Amino acid sequence: MSKQILLAWLGIADLKAASLLPNNVGEPIGDGPILGALKNLSFDELHLLHDQDQQKVTAYLDWLTQSNTIKAVSIPCALRSPIDFGDIHQAVDGYLKNLTGEHPDLDISIHLSPGTPSMTAVSILLGKTKYNTRFVQSTKEKGGEFVTIPFDISAEFVPQLVKRADQKLSELALDHAPTSAAFSDIITQNPDFQRVIRKAEKIAVRNVSALIMGESGTGKELFAKAIHNASQRKGKPFITVNCGAIPKDLIDSALFGHIKGAFTGAISNKTGFFEAADGGTLFLDEFGELPQDAQVRLLRVLQYGEINKVGDSKAQIVDVRVIAATNRNLAQDIAEGRFREDLFYRVAIGVLTLPPLRERSGDLVLLVDHLMTSINREASNQPGYINKKISVKAKNIILSYAWPGNIRELHGTLLRASIWAESDTISEFDIKEAMISRPVNGNKSELPEIGSGLDIQGLLDDIKRQYITKALAQVAGNKKKATTLLGLPNYQTLSNWMDKLNIQE
Repeated sequence: MSKQILLAWLGIADLKAASLLPNNVGEPIGDGPILGALKNLSFDELHLLHDQDQQKVTAYLDWLTQSNTIKAVSIPCALRSPIDFGDIHQAVDGYLKNLTGEHPDLDISIHLSPGTPSMTAVSILLGKTKYNTRFVQSTKEKGGEFVTIPFDISAEFVPQLVKRADQKLSELALDHAPTSAAFSDIITQNPDFQRVIRKAEKIAVRNVSALIMGESGTGKELFAKAIHNASQRKGKPFITVNCGAIPKDLIDSALFGHIKGAFTGAISNKTGFFEAADGGTLFLDEFGELPQDAQVRLLRVLQYGEINKVGDSKAQIVDVRVIAATNRNLAQDIAEGRFREDLFYRVAIGVLTLPPLRERSGDLVLLVDHLMTSINREASNQPGYINKKISVKAKNIILSYAWPGNIRELHGTLLRASIWAESDTISEFDIKEAMISRPVNGNKSELPEIGSGLDIQGLLDDIKRQYITKALAQVAGNKKKATTLLGLPNYQTLSNWMDKLNIQE
């Protein structure tokens, strides 16, 4: 029989029941929600989430075990606030993920009564969707009882969420950030990526230059526009410049403008990008492609806030916030003399490093589902349109791939696969055909550089995912044979890994 676990937050009413907090005069407290449930219902262990002082928690457990001999596990959680949905979700999801990963056969019930309404809401969402738990609630009259949540979140609510998120995801996938982009448009459930967003929010409110680094297709322009729209410059110009697309002999004219007659072909005055962005934000994409002579002139603009149009000796004051973006390793370029160190430090005040999609654990499946819904919607008015869905084997191939082109490559692959697929289901063969193969550089290690740090657990998960998928494909989905191929000790280990890595049969 599976071990019975009760997961509960330690709430105010429980602390009052144990006389660890003062009661209001005439307020009936009784046993509190947790002890009330334990008196009526049988569990093997109590797993107690809390953000209170450990001494107070220990005192509560001492009081509790005087009435019930259940084994109790204390789980401290770092919450900025007991109503912070993000912190609560991270705490509950993280704990349940580890718990079910180590012990997949547990029978888990979540107590909904203790804690704040935010804790209850997060518990219902996770218990009804990701972890398939049971639920308990307590009343003073009845004590604890199992309760049924009479709706299906996946069937009734997720489709509406998908509908609202389509446009956001489509724009992110195509790397065309909407003009009204905000941080709420950046869709993720990955804690590391959420921390990057919080850093960007802090940068936004400060009038400083910023440098956004990351591989191609990671959403650098989306972040730049979100920073602009969350700043005091919102509503002012946001000008995007692709530095790598400007011919070298026209860079000065493009950035700073020119006056009539400044050079052959200058038949009229021209406003440069800095002047056009006056009062607002100038987004310099592919910043690392600027030639060195242009870097010198750009440095002066950033230092003194003034420009000189080509052919004009008169300086003009401009108020422009610069946000630069690059997929180059500027530190390496500086070391090799290709990029000015003083310009780098002038721009790199607020620095953001966007992780590639392969390091955004938990986001790939979310993005695949939403992007497919977006692709279906966009193609719905085309002749011969058939709504497409992705097969389980095709999803496993997607999960096993590293996506070096990030979300842009993912979107393009799904779009091609939806075109190639002759039925309403995109098969693993359609996905393989839609993927664009890349030549292997025999002189380059396939392992990523450590740099300023890497997610080694994520890398190990990627390796496991790739080999499990290949093994299952080789033995036509026979998990017993795949277990032998992979050298795993038993069938259950393979099943646990597949659940943890979201590999479907």
